[in-house]
Amino acid sequence: MCGICGFINYDLPRDEAERVIERMCQAMYHRGPDDAGTYLDQRAVLGMRRLSIIDLQGGHQPIPNEDQTLWVVANGEIYNFRQLREELQKRGHTFKTGSDSEVVVHLYEEQGAECLHHLIGMFALAIWDTKNQSLFLARDRLGIKPLHFARVRDTVIFGSEIKSLLEYPGLVRSPDPLAINLYLTYEYVPAPQSIFQSIQKLLPGHFLIVDQSGRIQIQQYWDLDYRSKISLASLEEYREALIDKLTVAVQRRLISDVPLGTFLSGGIDSGLIASVMSKVSSGKVDSFNIGFREKSFDESEYARAVAQYLGISHRSQLFDTSSLLAALPKVVDQMDEPLGDASILPTYLLCKFCRQFVTVALSGDGGDELFAGYYTYQAHRLAKLYTLIPRFIRQTILEKLINRLPVSTDNFSFDFRAKKFISGIGYPGHVRHQIWMGSFTPDEKRDLLHPDFQAAIYGHDEFSPIRTYLRSAKVEDWLDAILYLDMKLYLQDDLLVKTDRASMANALEVRVPFLDHELVNFATRLPSHLKLRGLTTKYLLKHSAKGLLPPSIIHRPKKGFGIPVAKWIKAELRPLFVEIFDKGKIKAQGIFNPDYLHRLLQEHLSGQFDHRKKLWTLFMFQMWYERYITGANYKS
Repeated sequence: MCGICGFINYDLPRDEAERVIERMCQAMYHRGPDDAGTYLDQRAVLGMRRLSIIDLQGGHQPIPNEDQTLWVVANGEIYNFRQLREELQKRGHTFKTGSDSEVVVHLYEEQGAECLHHLIGMFALAIWDTKNQSLFLARDRLGIKPLHFARVRDTVIFGSEIKSLLEYPGLVRSPDPLAINLYLTYEYVPAPQSIFQSIQKLLPGHFLIVDQSGRIQIQQYWDLDYRSKISLASLEEYREALIDKLTVAVQRRLISDVPLGTFLSGGIDSGLIASVMSKVSSGKVDSFNIGFREKSFDESEYARAVAQYLGISHRSQLFDTSSLLAALPKVVDQMDEPLGDASILPTYLLCKFCRQFVTVALSGDGGDELFAGYYTYQAHRLAKLYTLIPRFIRQTILEKLINRLPVSTDNFSFDFRAKKFISGIGYPGHVRHQIWMGSFTPDEKRDLLHPDFQAAIYGHDEFSPIRTYLRSAKVEDWLDAILYLDMKLYLQDDLLVKTDRASMANALEVRVPFLDHELVNFATRLPSHLKLRGLTTKYLLKHSAKGLLPPSIIHRPKKGFGIPVAKWIKAELRPLFVEIFDKGKIKAQGIFNPDYLHRLLQEHLSGQFDHRKKLWTLFMFQMWYERYITGANYKS
């Protein structure tokens, strides 16, 4: 696991180029505290920070091929590198290290971009070709590992994190108004855009080539495909096939030269991974969980129950509000884009706790998006029934009653879900899904945004990422389409970004068995009724968990990895929210309507409305803005 960076076609003096690449690497020190390396010639510069996982002594990067005409820096893990290495050696390649990254440079030497089809793993990589004077960048199929790029005059810059690119002289830090508009809708900035006008994200399943003339070409090499559904004779055959695929995926991710464990939330996804680990691991299985004193958000008792059922080692740590709030400045510093997902805080603390004992951890990310685990999938079914009720009755009776429900600050409270549900009614299904998942609707943003800012984004369609993805989606029905969008948006640009930044801030490598691309190919081709049957979510996954997890875990309601934001805003965070949302400051910024923002905060503080998602989304934007644009730091 590493942080990689570099630039090509630079117009800096050589000694300045050396200082710049050192700063770019240093900005990502947290991603790789074990080692650092650089390569520099007249046209290209590569850099990396390394967290040693495989070949601890010999895996120094950048790594060349035999004649040093190709140089690679890579972030991530190639799980099938030993098999690929044997095949390459038989064809005459010579290896100097035991690193998985060295396999990449030799495979690229033979096959060019086609090498990506042979890699099983999570990765972001850069290869400098001295013969062709070209730079090759690539990102793994699902986007587990990040990669950003930018252009300053003729120079192309790249890096694992935006903060690394910001070290390059002349790169403008201007926020992108269109990206801000997207953030307010999604709670993150969908790829390929970033929050900065000058920086883009390389999409998952894509590679980029900068040729000798400096021209950039981007091409897709892999995508999700929900067509050609699998047809097996019985539910039991589907179960066996799924467990076989998951077992292979977990086994692949147990390769490590450092201590390894697994996250255990007490849910079905992490529980299944822990269960498979307990069966295939040759050593002791260590599991980790954190809990909260606020009961509606705490899952630690369920995690303990799973660990006891499986007979595996389990460590848990209880956090209170002060612990979470103390982590906030560090989290903001790590997030070089605003992220409105409040679970970044407990994820950061879980990674910090876990890193005390292991260097690698497995995670259950991806299970909900592959097997239909969210309440919103049920809500789409209910919405079809709800819209059969005459509009007059809905608007004059039902929706008024829902809006008058007493406000609760509990996790996934009924009033919160009911009000979210009716907010999406009236939109097309794919847009409605995002309304339910995100923060601000188009109408709400007209009140939120300053008139001058509205003029700057006039005509921009905040749902264009959804429409763009759907135009090329290989799907068969409405559930396929929604799952595809969640894989391409929520998982890719929220959950995986959150996990990458939270884990790398603590020098912890997190591996994701559910996102093994062979398991993903199997899951996308499952019939939809095996994912959502009636209102039962994760139908096949729950059936497959029988005998592997306690029945009470399999059938308990989904809880999520949340924190009591709604209560915090009224108590511990109140002074900071009042300071951040100061009317004078908001007015001078010129993005938001200070009166509307003040009203949101006052309605929440009074208990009149629950604006937790909206206020947290705005709060994290303001914290990011102060850190990365104005340069102030709220560390009190």
